[in-house]
Amino acid sequence: METKKSPKANLEKKRFLFLELGLVLALGICFAAFEWSTEEVNTSVLGDLSKSTEIEDDMVNIKLPEPPPPPPAKKEISPERIIITKKPVVSPSDLFKSDLLPPKYPVITQVVPVDLPPENLDPIDYVKVEFKPVFPGGDEALLKFIKENTKYPEIPKSNGVEGKVYVRFIIDTKGNVTSVSLMNKVDPYLEAEAMRVVALLPPWTPGKQRDKFVPVSYIIPINFKLY
Repeated sequence: METKKSPKANLEKKRFLFLELGLVLALGICFAAFEWSTEEVNTSVLGDLSKSTEIEDDMVNIKLPEPPPPPPAKKEISPERIIITKKPVVSPSDLFKSDLLPPKYPVITQVVPVDLPPENLDPIDYVKVEFKPVFPGGDEALLKFIKENTKYPEIPKSNGVEGKVYVRFIIDTKGNVTSVSLMNKVDPYLEAEAMRVVALLPPWTPGKQRDKFVPVSYIIPINFKLY
């Protein structure tokens, strides 16, 4: 059974017309899209643009701190200004010539004496020294001084104890009596009294050996006797 089309329902003849209408419609839509106005903007969606503008203005007005100035450049010394000088050579004999000495090394015109520590010399025996030490006033004054300053201790005196105590001491280079010691043993009280009296001796004239003061060893007996 064959299908028959009506000539009015046949659209093949109108295909070109529909194509032109489609092209015109597409061109109209494109033209309308390009001509659409963008002036009206919904501020409720984008927010208040004036505030952002003020923030941008504040940001633009912020001044950054100025950087510190660069350090001064070091001055380079020109090789032409460097001058090397040699120190003058002065011989030992020229040190005594004031005209050759620099100003900061003045010539010594005065020698100040310096006190040196005393020499540690061994004492010389009294009988061997060349110039013997002398007690002020001589030997008689020495015996008188011992007699007047010696006191017989009560305990040995009441017990009748007698004896002769030999006391050794050293007369140093300044005449002072030093290093008092005992040479024998008699009685503790008599020995202590003898050493006490010798320690009271005033300064002597020191002894000499070859025109030089030397320490001298001296031994003196102190006799304790009851009458």
